[in-house]
Amino acid sequence: MTERIKTLDAFAKHVNYSLLNTLMPDPESTGDGNDHNPRQVFSGHYVPVTPTPLMSPVYIAHSETLFAELGLDDSLATTTDFAALFSGDMSAVPSPMVPYGWATGYALSIYGTEYTQQCPFRTGNGYGDGRAISVVEAVLNGKRWEMQLKGAGRTPYCRGADGRAVLRSSVREFLVQEHMHALGIPTSRSLSLFMSTSDTVDRPWYREGSHAYEPEVMVQNPIAISTRVAPSFLRVGQLELFARRARCHEHDNAHDELKAIVIHLIEREYAEEIDTTEPFDVQVVKLATLFRDRLTFLVSQWIRVGYCQGNFNSDNCAAGGFTLDYGPFGFCEFFETDYQPWTGGGRHFSFLNQPLAAQKNFDMFCRSLMPLFADDSKHLTALNSINEGFSNVMERAMANMWASKLGLADYDHDLLMKLLQLMVRTGVDYSLFFRELSALPDDMSSLTRSFYHTPKDEVMKEWQNWLQAWRQSIEKSVKIEGSLAKISETMRQANPKFIWREWLIVPAYKAAEKGDFTLIHRLQKILTAPYDEQSKEVEATYYQRRPIEFFSAGGVAHYSCSS
Repeated sequence: MTERIKTLDAFAKHVNYSLLNTLMPDPESTGDGNDHNPRQVFSGHYVPVTPTPLMSPVYIAHSETLFAELGLDDSLATTTDFAALFSGDMSAVPSPMVPYGWATGYALSIYGTEYTQQCPFRTGNGYGDGRAISVVEAVLNGKRWEMQLKGAGRTPYCRGADGRAVLRSSVREFLVQEHMHALGIPTSRSLSLFMSTSDTVDRPWYREGSHAYEPEVMVQNPIAISTRVAPSFLRVGQLELFARRARCHEHDNAHDELKAIVIHLIEREYAEEIDTTEPFDVQVVKLATLFRDRLTFLVSQWIRVGYCQGNFNSDNCAAGGFTLDYGPFGFCEFFETDYQPWTGGGRHFSFLNQPLAAQKNFDMFCRSLMPLFADDSKHLTALNSINEGFSNVMERAMANMWASKLGLADYDHDLLMKLLQLMVRTGVDYSLFFRELSALPDDMSSLTRSFYHTPKDEVMKEWQNWLQAWRQSIEKSVKIEGSLAKISETMRQANPKFIWREWLIVPAYKAAEKGDFTLIHRLQKILTAPYDEQSKEVEATYYQRRPIEFFSAGGVAHYSCSS
C-alpha cells in the first residue's frame, strides 16, 4: 500500500495544471494574480487571482473519506502549511505549485433565457467566479482533481461584493457535499473547512425566532473558507459564454476559445468514454449524448433522496453531470410537489419541476455546441435529435427511480400517482415514509409515524387500499427479485434513513460561531452513513419529523441566498 501524503511538500509533487497549461488566460490579466477589482473580462478562459487569506484562521473539519480517496493522511489537515493554503494564503506554497489561483467567467441563463442584467456592465463580461478561486489541480491516486476555495475574497467577477462566505453557508456546503456523496449522488466534494476568529462581514438574515419570509436585519457573521473538490468546475454557463461570443464574432479568437473549452471538457470529464482520436465533430455529438445520460440520472437521483437545488441556472449546472454550487438548496421533509427552499426561487426550480429545469439547461448546452457545427448539417442534425430526445430519456430515468423507491420490478404510473396524491392530502414526511415502506409493512401502523396529521377515516381507507395494491405489486416482484428480504434491502438502499434536516443543521453552525465544532463533527458521522441503522440515541434525534415550530421559521423552512 502506498504511504499516504503527510506534508504539503509531498502533496505539491502531484500538481498538474492542465487548465493553466492548455487554456488561454485573459490577455488583460496581471499574470501574478493581483486582480481583485470588478472589471469586464472580454476574452480568455480564466484570470489568475490570488486568494485573500483569512485572518487568524482556525481549523474546523476535513473529510476523512475524501482524504482517504486522495491518498492524504488525516494528519495533513492540521499542519501549518495545509492550513495556510486552504485558508487562502498562497505566498509560500512549495514548488512546483504556482503562487496564485484562477477564476473563470460564465454566462447566466435562467430556465433557458439568456441574461446580462446581473452583470454590472450589462454585457455579460463581468459575470463568473466572484468568490470562488481554484488553487490546485493535481493527480492523486490516479485521478485528476481540482480544488477550489469558496469565500477566498474578490475576483474580477465579484460584481462589487466582498468575495467572502459566511460561516453558516460554509458549514452547510461542507457537510452537504459529503452527505450527497454518501447518498450515492454525483457531486462535488468537501476537503476542508477553516474559519476566521477575527474577521466578520454583515449580511441580511432573520431575527431569532422569526417567521418572516425575507431577511429582516443585517447580522454580523464570522467568515470561513471551505474547499470543494471536483474533477473540474466546468459549467454549462461557461460553454454558453464562449458560444455567445462565437455566435456574434465578438472577437477574432471567439470560435477558437469555444472549441478549446469543449476539447478541455472532454479531456477533463469524458476521456474514459470518448475516443479523442476520432474526428472532433463525432466527439462533440458523443459528448452531448453522454451529458444527457449523466444529467437525467443526476436529477432523478436528486428526487430519490428529496434534494432540491433551488437555483438550477446554467451557471450552477456542472458540465460533468454532478451536483455543484450548494447555495439555496434544501431537502424536502414535509412533502410538497412544489417545495422550494429559496425565497428568490420559484416554481420553475421547485422539487418536482427539476426535470424540466434540467431540460432547459441541456437545451442551452446543445445550443452552446451549435456554433461548432456552423457548416456541418449532418452533425448539427444529430445534435438536435439528441436534444429533442431529452424528455424521453428523463422520463425513463424517473420511472426507474420511482420503481426502485417502491421496490417494484416495473414502474407503475397509476400506483405512484395515487401515492403522491395521498401524500399531499395527508401531509407526509417524504424520507420517513419511504424508509418505513422499505420494511414491507402489511398494515399502516408503521407508516403513520411519517404523517404530520391524522387523516380522516375515508382517507385512511384510501391509504389501506393503496397499501394492499402495492403489496400485490411487491408479490409480483418477488418472482423476479427472489425474496421479500432482498426487495426490502434493495429499497433500503434507495431510501435513506438519515437525511439532511435544516432544523438540525442550524444548531451546528450557531455553535461553531462560538467556537464549538462538536455538532459539526457529529453530523459528519451521521450524514455520511445515511442508509445505516445507527444508534437509538441518533435515531431519537435525527429520524424524526420536523417540529411544528420550524414549519415557517426564517432560515430553516426557507432562506435567502445571502451567504
